[in-house]
Order: sequence, then structure tokens, then C-alpha cells
Amino acid sequence: MRHFEAIRSHLGGIHKLRQNEPYVISFDVALRGGRHQGIYLAELEDDDGRRYLRLSTPIGPLAGLDARRCLRFNWEQRTGYLAEADLDGSPYLHLCENRPYDSLDERELARLIDVLGVTGDQLEQVVNGEADAL
Repeated sequence: MRHFEAIRSHLGGIHKLRQNEPYVISFDVALRGGRHQGIYLAELEDDDGRRYLRLSTPIGPLAGLDARRCLRFNWEQRTGYLAEADLDGSPYLHLCENRPYDSLDERELARLIDVLGVTGDQLEQVVNGEADAL
């Protein structure tokens, strides 16, 4: 798991990719109770040329959310953070995690996807009620 193509190949064999672009893929993970959560993976590069894998999942529309609650959530997390990103042209709150490739193997990638999916779904239910909108 040292580069994005290895991750694409691995996850494409496990999940049906909804989005499959050069440096972005997405798929749905199935959760308990028939729920599902969209997971997005993208490659990022820092100023020194070090590459990272960004994992994210949409939580809900940003409109009407209290920014202080989002910042408090970020402060309390050991890993992961909330961020804003567009989803179909609208600002959405996303749960994100950035990891350097050198710390990723198949087991850690699966763990991150599982945690992101479950935590993202829980946050989505808080923001949107019981609807499985994302």
C-alpha cells in the first residue's frame, strides 16, 4: 500500500467503485441495520512531496451547523477531523483522516474504513436524524 494505484486495485476487488478517477475513488460500505456510508479516498501531496491518503465520508449539509461544536469535536479527537468540502456543489461537513502511505497496510486500511464508516454514520444520524441520506 505504498501508492494510490495499489489502494485502488485492492479496494476495487472488494467494493464496487462509484467514483474511479486518477486520484479519487469512492464506494459505499454496508453497516448494521441496512445502513450504508459513502467513503471517499484521494491522494494528497505536501510541500515536501510526501504523499498521503485522505479518507473521508460526508456527514451532512454544513448549513445550520454550529461551527463551535465542529471545532470542539476536532479538539477531542485523537485521529480524524471534521472539514468542509463540496458535495454535488453544496457545502457538506465531512469526517476525514489523512495517513502517510508508509503507515498503511491492508489491515490498517480496512480498520480506517470501518472506523470512518461507523463514526461517520453515527455523526450523520446526529446531524440528519435517522435518515440514511449519504
